[in-house]
Amino acid sequence: MIQRIGSDRDSFKTLTFRSGLNILLADKAQGSHDRQSRNGAGKTSFVELVHFLFGADTPPKGIFRSSALRDWTFSATVDICGKTATIARSGRKPSRIEINGPARSLLNVPQSPLGSQSIVISNKNWKTELGSLLFGLPEATAMSEKYLPSYRSLFPFFARRHESHGFQKPTQHTLRQQPWIEQVSLSYLLGLDWRIPRGFRELKDRERDTANLRRAIRSGTVGRHVGTAAELRTKLMVTSRRVERLRHRLERFRVVPEYKRLEKEADDITGRINDLNHENVADRTLISELQASIDAEDSPEFGALDRLYAESGIVLPELPRRRFAQVTRFHKAVISNRKSHLTAEITSAKQRIEGRDESKTGLDERRRQIMELLESGGALEHYTRLREELGRAEGKSEGLRERLRLSERLEATRTEVDLKRTQLFKALQDDIRERDESIREAILRFEDLSEALYERAGSLTVSPTKAGPRFEVRIDAERSKGITNMQIFCFDMMLAEIRSSHDQSPGFLIHDSHLFDGVDERQIAKALQLGAERAEASGFQYIVTLNSDAMPTEGFGAGFDWRNYLVDTRLTDATETGGLFGIRFN
Repeated sequence: MIQRIGSDRDSFKTLTFRSGLNILLADKAQGSHDRQSRNGAGKTSFVELVHFLFGADTPPKGIFRSSALRDWTFSATVDICGKTATIARSGRKPSRIEINGPARSLLNVPQSPLGSQSIVISNKNWKTELGSLLFGLPEATAMSEKYLPSYRSLFPFFARRHESHGFQKPTQHTLRQQPWIEQVSLSYLLGLDWRIPRGFRELKDRERDTANLRRAIRSGTVGRHVGTAAELRTKLMVTSRRVERLRHRLERFRVVPEYKRLEKEADDITGRINDLNHENVADRTLISELQASIDAEDSPEFGALDRLYAESGIVLPELPRRRFAQVTRFHKAVISNRKSHLTAEITSAKQRIEGRDESKTGLDERRRQIMELLESGGALEHYTRLREELGRAEGKSEGLRERLRLSERLEATRTEVDLKRTQLFKALQDDIRERDESIREAILRFEDLSEALYERAGSLTVSPTKAGPRFEVRIDAERSKGITNMQIFCFDMMLAEIRSSHDQSPGFLIHDSHLFDGVDERQIAKALQLGAERAEASGFQYIVTLNSDAMPTEGFGAGFDWRNYLVDTRLTDATETGGLFGIRFN
């Protein structure tokens, strides 16, 4: 509960509160509006001040670090766990919180020396202490994990901020609030297992990492198509065998000096051997022709001529006979000489063939030696090309291995995510069923509150989904203005009642005047009276800021006088000094 809020500056309008309903009223000058740039009466600034004293962060452009207020020290006297504490904080040193009073003994921090009435702690430690004292959150040392309920995610449900767009939706206190914060915070406040929505959020991280991995694969060097693990495993085996073969060839490879010269010499030898073979063929053909000529040569038969003449009765004289004998001898001599010449030609051709064969044998032996040398190794450029080919094969193999690893990781992650989501969904269903009493309390309280405002009761539903728990608030009153605002009113009041009944709450609920914008004045009257009754019954403080012209004049129940709940200090934007801070500033 807040007892008092003040400052070290005399111009500040000190506010004193009581238990139950407190109405902080502000008068609006004619023509003024809430969106003017200069600070007006200070109703919204009052809510910001409560947050400032209860550990809110202070951005450089925030109101309490502005040139007009940064030298001011603000303070609040509050009840924490039944003990009184005075909290002081300045915009010039926003990280330091000074705490005075009996409640300082509740803090789990080193205490000041004997006789000192105050201690100073960091704002970070102050939030940790408030989380533990007001909401029962674990100590900071036990909260090193992500996506846990935090003090600053719970506190705004009890003091919604207009600057944070806290009046847009009952289950959210900031604009575009992340779903996991809503799920974890409301699960904690309603007594559900908040670890389950945290698990859903961690699962979303895994899905995000998987999506990032897919994008990296599509845009990276491993290719746009990863392939299935089975396909990649087959390709990797084939490529790995090729790598092994290339490595084996390189291990046995021997670089041959002057490889190109030897290769040319071997080619020249082959050409020479071919030429010798062609010459041998020509000589063998010549031998065959010469031998045929020898076989065809024969001496003329002059005896047959003699017989012919004899048979004809012609007796040749001695002189022709001598001449025939001479001719015969001549022809025989010619034939003999020709055969000798042909025989000599044949012998010469055979000798040439034998010489060529010997040359061929020597050439062939040299060529064999060269070929053995060439076959045992290769040229340096050939070796270089072989190494390059091995490098390409190894690169392809490593790429396939990486793609296989990624593919296996993706497939495993998808399977694990699906399994984990199923397990979480089942755990969420079981948790909602097992914590039926906690949910029933919230549902019935919300129904009672909405039924007190409207003829038809509203509904609060808590349902399990594959993305975590879903909290839905509904009030069927289509013709009523500001229905969302009243949903927020009933929802916040329900949370305040439940947490007060469990002694884990700030001990107060604050509603800015923006909550009642657009709400029928009879509904405002019912809400104020209902808030007073519920706050008194549940033992918490309900603080409302309202403009005087929005204060309803009818709709209150018999015996209820709203004037009994007015805060003594009254604000106004009619004068320069009438606002909360007593000054005007941009």
